[in-house]
Amino acid sequence: MQSRSIQPISKFILVAVSLCLVASLFAPLWRIELDAPQYPEGLALQIWANKLAGDVDIINGLNHYIGMQTLHTENFIEFTILPYIIIFFAIVALAVAVIAKRGALLTLLISFVVFGIVSMIDFYRWNYNYGHNLDPNAAIQVPGMAYQPPILGFKQLLNFGAFSIPDIGGWLFILAGVLLSLAVFLEYKPFIKKAKYTTILILPFVFFQTACSQKGPVPVKLNADQCGYCKMTITEPQFACELITTKGRVYKFDDLHCLKKYLKNQPEENADLYVANFTNPEKFIPLKSAFLLKGGTIKSPMGGHTAAFESKSDAENAQKDLQGELINWE
Repeated sequence: MQSRSIQPISKFILVAVSLCLVASLFAPLWRIELDAPQYPEGLALQIWANKLAGDVDIINGLNHYIGMQTLHTENFIEFTILPYIIIFFAIVALAVAVIAKRGALLTLLISFVVFGIVSMIDFYRWNYNYGHNLDPNAAIQVPGMAYQPPILGFKQLLNFGAFSIPDIGGWLFILAGVLLSLAVFLEYKPFIKKAKYTTILILPFVFFQTACSQKGPVPVKLNADQCGYCKMTITEPQFACELITTKGRVYKFDDLHCLKKYLKNQPEENADLYVANFTNPEKFIPLKSAFLLKGGTIKSPMGGHTAAFESKSDAENAQKDLQGELINWE
């Protein structure tokens, strides 16, 4: 049976897909941001279709100390072939618009999705090799430690926070895939259940939103994690607290005194603050809703002398023994 012709709107969508792909060649596809106290403005590695850019030299210097291989564009065959693959898909999108056959459109979408999956697998392999194949003679060695950056989202690597996310070119590439899916949906909707296909269509957005969304508090590793302000090892979990930035980086503190000092020196807008429940230290509660008891017999590591409770009744019951004063977080 002969393949049916596609609608004019699908042809316009295919032209838009081609333009998005061509435009992605002139912007970075991906970026990995690194931030640490010694780099308050942060470092960024930008991955283009044909090169590495950003703070490559500084990152290579850091990699040398911990035994990671240095990064050079010429070491990656992907930077040679990727521009041609993107141009190929851009040309094919225009060709399908001219041919105007529905079967060709579906084939293009399937090929594009397969290419995207293969690319992410290759990106993971690239990250894994660079994070695990370390020089045994490196100046800084942490037994059992690997430095594999995340494919997507946030990951703590020693004192660096690594945040990986698509850059402008990457979002254009994703948009091209979404537009292709839309064109296929418009052509095949009489033959599929709309609800199911709509769910498939929005899955990429759900995936990226979930992967990039800010995470909640993480467990404190006693006698291992350091306070983000005083750099002392956290030893008393009932006083621990955490600050989570909008990028998902987690800073841990040994008590509220250190958290307050940190915020005074380095204000963090829209950050989430959590504090350990004094009666159940494994559970963190939002600081803004916690009931705080200060003084009395409460003795915290760095002089904050403040305990947090999930409810007012818990705080009042503890007050009978601890003899502290109920206060508000300032």
